[in-house]
Amino acid sequence: MIDRTRHPSPATRPHPAVRAMSERRARRAVDVAVIGGGIIGLGIAWAVAQSGRTVVVIDPDPAGGATYAAAGMLAAVSELHYQEEELLELMLASSALYPAFIESLQTASDPTGYQRTRTINVGAEAADRQALADLRGVQLANGLGVEPLTVREARELEPLLSPRISGAFLVEQDHQVDPRQLSARIQLALAALAKDGQLAVIRVRARGLLHDVSTDAASRVTGVALVDGSTLRATEVVVANGLGAAGLRGLPEQLNLPIRPVYGDVIRLRVPEHLRPLLTCTVRGLVHGLPVYLVPRTDGTLVIGATQREDGSSAVSVGGVHQLLRDAQVLVPAISELELIELTARARPGTPDNAPLLGRVGCSQADGDIPGLIIATGFFRHGVLLTPVAAQYCLQLIEGNDDDRWRSFRPDRFSASRALASASPHGGHS
Repeated sequence: MIDRTRHPSPATRPHPAVRAMSERRARRAVDVAVIGGGIIGLGIAWAVAQSGRTVVVIDPDPAGGATYAAAGMLAAVSELHYQEEELLELMLASSALYPAFIESLQTASDPTGYQRTRTINVGAEAADRQALADLRGVQLANGLGVEPLTVREARELEPLLSPRISGAFLVEQDHQVDPRQLSARIQLALAALAKDGQLAVIRVRARGLLHDVSTDAASRVTGVALVDGSTLRATEVVVANGLGAAGLRGLPEQLNLPIRPVYGDVIRLRVPEHLRPLLTCTVRGLVHGLPVYLVPRTDGTLVIGATQREDGSSAVSVGGVHQLLRDAQVLVPAISELELIELTARARPGTPDNAPLLGRVGCSQADGDIPGLIIATGFFRHGVLLTPVAAQYCLQLIEGNDDDRWRSFRPDRFSASRALASASPHGGHS
């Protein structure tokens, strides 16, 4: 029996030209247009939709970029790096927002993949354990709880850990989410809240920004031009399309968005029934100084990643895959018995200081910020973790508020005019 509600017959299916015309007509005007349908853009759109505003996401392949490959570790504590204390504050704030963010989306039929599982940081040899112990010193100095474990204690928590590991540290507050499930759930929720036939997602690439004065890129942003020739009017435009942000037409000439692609190889394996559960915690390890992580999913799969390379190649690296499997097997020897189901490589948008480009853009010291424009890109390793705080902050900016804590992440901080303003004895504008 054919389900015609899902597979309409040619007689009832709209002609492609009619369907395309209908979709273009649906692109009228919205309160907020979000360019980019990765997890950051989708999260921002969800916060906007919940506020009662109309919103549309513009992306030809929602959640098909870095979000598709991401393991989804919510690891504010484990991801702490030296001299990134301001970024740590942002990550901790977002981690605290995650339960409420998930609750706003969770349904029995459409789960988000959020799990409050713990994280174990493991050292393969003495030098690796010392590196983790040194990191723990920084974590403790920042008020973060990290509990040292003996090898026996670690293996009591995770029996399939190798008995040859040198030591481990338990992080109670680092959890995980499945970015694929979460992004799919957000898209369904956005579609449910869309008003008056407005599309929740326009699957077309954005060409550039529209301005109140077409010849002045520092004038108010009034919408988005799409590559199919159509336009969408919007009171606010949020640029959240990762590595594509810097290539948009109509950005202010003085704005420098120094985003670079940092590629990562990710492996997905299926755990055979006799080995389940392979792991109950996320395992983050150092093996001869190289990082590797193993993230267990409730569906019996395991995510292993991730290399970091800046070789410009979007293809999966054989060397990277070999390194990940080798190092993962050092920590959990049973890895060799798992089934390989997927190899993925994606580029993450990195910045010079590894922190996101988030906020409004100044046009000059005297004139203040460009109305109608918000940037949210450059989240590098932390896009999934930082989604709730990015969404909250963008909504605050749309509502005319600001948060002094996050001004150091302004997207124009690398622009020459902004650097000069910051160096001015008068302090510049905010």
